Amino acid sequence: MTHEYLDLQTVAHVEGTVRLPGSKSISNRILLLSALSQGQVAIVDLLASDDTAVMLAALRSLGVQWTEEQTATGTIHHVTGVAGVLPNKSADLFMGNAGTAIRPLTAALAVIGGDYTLHGVPRMHERPIGDLVDALNAAGTNVEYTGNPGFPPLHIRLGKITTQRLSVRGDVSSQFLTALLMVAPLMAKEHAITIDVIGELISKPYIEITLNLIRRFGVQVEQDGWASFTIQPGQVYQSPGTIHVEGDASSASYFLAAGAIGGGPVRVEGVGNNSIQGDVRFAAALAQMGAQITMGDNWIEARANGPLQAIDADFNHIPDAAMTIAIAALYADGPSTLRNIASWRVKETDRIAAMATELRKVGAIVEEGPDYIKVTPPAALSPATIDTYDDHRMAMCFSLVSLDGAARKGAPTRINDPKCVNKTFPEYFAAFAKIAQ
Repeated sequence: MTHEYLDLQTVAHVEGTVRLPGSKSISNRILLLSALSQGQVAIVDLLASDDTAVMLAALRSLGVQWTEEQTATGTIHHVTGVAGVLPNKSADLFMGNAGTAIRPLTAALAVIGGDYTLHGVPRMHERPIGDLVDALNAAGTNVEYTGNPGFPPLHIRLGKITTQRLSVRGDVSSQFLTALLMVAPLMAKEHAITIDVIGELISKPYIEITLNLIRRFGVQVEQDGWASFTIQPGQVYQSPGTIHVEGDASSASYFLAAGAIGGGPVRVEGVGNNSIQGDVRFAAALAQMGAQITMGDNWIEARANGPLQAIDADFNHIPDAAMTIAIAALYADGPSTLRNIASWRVKETDRIAAMATELRKVGAIVEEGPDYIKVTPPAALSPATIDTYDDHRMAMCFSLVSLDGAARKGAPTRINDPKCVNKTFPEYFAAFAKIAQ
C-alpha cells in the first residue's frame, strides 16, 4: 500500500478462518526474559511487528545475540541469554511507541546499571513512566529524565539497590508492575524483594500474563492477592528451551466482532480455552451482546444471532479489546456504556477522545467521561474518513464500520494512515479482506 489511505467498500457478509499473529504482550515479555535468562531459548511464532522489532534492535544494541530461522511452519527466534549481565554497558536505544518494550527495559537497565539513554517517537514522550521511575529510584537506581519529568526520554546510570521493599501505583498502567516483577529476581540477590501495589491494580489479566511467563522461566513469585508480590533471593531465570507465543487475543477481537456483526461464522486460530491472555474474555462480552460464541483449546468462533444487544459493563480487565466493543455498539439495539476505561487516555493516543471523535463521524451520539464512553447508535451508519492517530487499534476497529449488520447498513469507509497497523498486525487488512465477501 503506497497510499496514505485505504478505502473499504460495504461488506454484505463475513465468513472464514484467520490465523492470528503472535501476541505483542507475550512476545516482548518473552524476548526480555529470554535475554536475561541462562541458556539458549527458541521462540516459536514471535510476532513480527514494529513493537517487537524495537525490542529486538534494543537487545542487539545491548550485546544480546539472537538469530532468526525460517522453517516450513513459521519463524523461530534463537536468543542466547546473558544471565542478567549485559555485554554492552552503554547504548542509545530508540523505543518507537512500544510501551511493552520501554517499560520493562527501563527497569532491567536501571537494575543492571550502565550508561543508557532511551527515547522514542513524540507520542512516547507523552506516555507516563514516572511511577515506574519513582519506584526504581526509591530502591536505589539512578534514572534521570532528559525532557519532561515523568516521561521519556531517560538517561540511566549505575545505581545500587538498597531496599528490600518497593511500592508502585497500580492505577495508571499495569506495565509498571510488570516491569518491576520482571526485574525483581535481578534485585533479589541476597535478600527477598517485595513489591507493594498502591491503590487499585488495573488490567490484572496483563499481570497474570507476566506472572505466568516469569514462572515458565523458572522463577517463583509469592502473591498476597493483588496487593503485594515477593521474590525470594537467589533465583535466576532459566531457559525453558522452546517457548511458543500464543496468537494475539486483542487482534482476535476484530474478527470475532466481524462475525458477530456481519453474519459469520468467523473463526480465529491461536487463542482459546487454554489462553493465558485476559483479552480472550472479549468473547464473553460479545456473547453478552447476543452473539453466538463457540470455543476450543486453540480457537474461538463467532457468528451473528440477530441484531446485537446494547451493553453496560466494566471493561477495566480488557482495555485494549474493549475498543472493539465501542464499534460493536454501533450495531446494537440501544445505547451502550463502557466503564472504568481511564487507561485508554494514556495509550498510543488518548483513545477515549479519539474514539468519540471518530464514532461521531459515522453518525453515533457519543458521551465521553474521564473513564467511560457511552455510544448511541445511529439509524444507519454514515460514510466517513477515519483518522487513526498513529494508533493501530483505531485503524483495525474502524474497518468494522464497513460491515452490514442485521438491522442497519454499514457504510463505505476511508481509513487514513492504514500502515499504523504495522505496530502489531502488518497483515491486518489482507486478513480482513479474506473474510469479507
